[in-house]
Amino acid sequence: MLGLGLSGCGTDTQANTATLAKDAPPTLPVTQLNARDTILSHDYVADIQAVRNVEIRARLEGFLEQIYVDEGQTVRKGQPLFRINDTEYKSRLTKAQAELSSAQSAVRVAKLQVERVKLLTDKNIISKTELEVARAKYEAAQAMVQQARTAVANASLHLSYTLVRAPFDGVINRIPLKMGSVIEDGTLLTTVSDIHAMFAYFNVSEAEYLEYVKKSGQDSARSTNEVRLLLADGSTYPVKGKVETVESQFQANTGSIAFRARFDNPKKLLRHGASGRVRLSSTVEDAVLVPQKSVFEVQDKNYVYMVDAAGKVKQHPFQPQTRLSDFYVVKTGLKSGDKVVYEGVQELRDGASITPKYVKMDDLINEAR
Repeated sequence: MLGLGLSGCGTDTQANTATLAKDAPPTLPVTQLNARDTILSHDYVADIQAVRNVEIRARLEGFLEQIYVDEGQTVRKGQPLFRINDTEYKSRLTKAQAELSSAQSAVRVAKLQVERVKLLTDKNIISKTELEVARAKYEAAQAMVQQARTAVANASLHLSYTLVRAPFDGVINRIPLKMGSVIEDGTLLTTVSDIHAMFAYFNVSEAEYLEYVKKSGQDSARSTNEVRLLLADGSTYPVKGKVETVESQFQANTGSIAFRARFDNPKKLLRHGASGRVRLSSTVEDAVLVPQKSVFEVQDKNYVYMVDAAGKVKQHPFQPQTRLSDFYVVKTGLKSGDKVVYEGVQELRDGASITPKYVKMDDLINEAR
C-alpha cells in the first residue's frame, strides 16, 4: 500500500508539471524596429537593344556573286560585305558615258553653227531668224549634255550599289542568303549591330516615375539616374548604366512610362535582343523596416503583433510603402522603437501572452544579405 501511495503521488506530480508547461506562454522571437537610411531597389524587365541595329538590304536586282564576311564577325565602317553581279550595270555605265560623249560633240557642232550663222547675219547675208534658230539648237544640245551627265551619275550610283559596305563599326548578324542567290531591290542581306554601347528599355509606373523625378530634383549629386543591369543568369552586369531619357507620355493600357538607360559594352558581353532586368535604386532617409515574417494579412490589410512590457501581443495595422528583399518599408502605422513578433505569428491570437526572445534587427538584415 505504501508503494502504491508513492506511485500515485509521482503520477500527480508529473500531471501537474505537464499542466504547468502547457499553460506557460510560448517563447517567440521579438525584434525592435528602428529607423535607418535605406536604399530601395526596384527591378524592371528590360529590353536590351544595340545603339544601332541596321538592316542591310540590296538596292538593285541581280544575283549574289560574293560574300566577304561571316555571321558574328566584327566589321569596320566601309568594309565590303557583299558583291552583286555588276556586268549589266557596267554596261549601262559604258552606254551612258558614250551618250554623254555624243551629246558633248553635238554641243560643239551647235556652237560652231551659231558662230557661223552670226557671222553671216552680221554681214546681212541671212536673216536674224536663222541666228535665233541656231542658238536654240545650241541650248538644246547643252540640255542633252546635262541629261547625259545625269544618266552617267545614275549608272555610276547603281554600279556602286553592287558592292555593299558596312555603314559603321559593328557585328554581322544572320546572313539568310548564299552565294548565287537571286535577289531583288529591297532583299534583306543581313543586319549589322553597333554594340559598343547598349540601350535598355523598361517601363515604370506613374507613382514610381514621380518618385524618381522628385529624387532627381532634390539631390542630383547622388546620381539617382545610375542603374544596374541583372543578366538572364542572375548575375550583375559589372558596368553601371545611366538613365538617359524618359518618353513623353504614359501608355494608356498599362499606365506606365518607358525609360531608356545606356550601358557601355567594352567586352561585347551584351548583344542586341538580350533579356535582363534593370535595377533602379533610390535612398530613403529614416526608413522603418519590418520583417516580412512578422506580417500577416486580414481582409487585404497588413498587420503585425506588437508586444507590450507585460509580454502581451496585440494586432496592429500598418501600411507598407514597398517591399525590399525580406522586409517591408513602412509608410504609416509603425515607428522606430515598436516591438513586434518576428516569427510564429500564425499561432498567435490577439491578447495572448508570450515570453519574448529578443533578436536584433541588424542581425536580421545581415542574414537577409
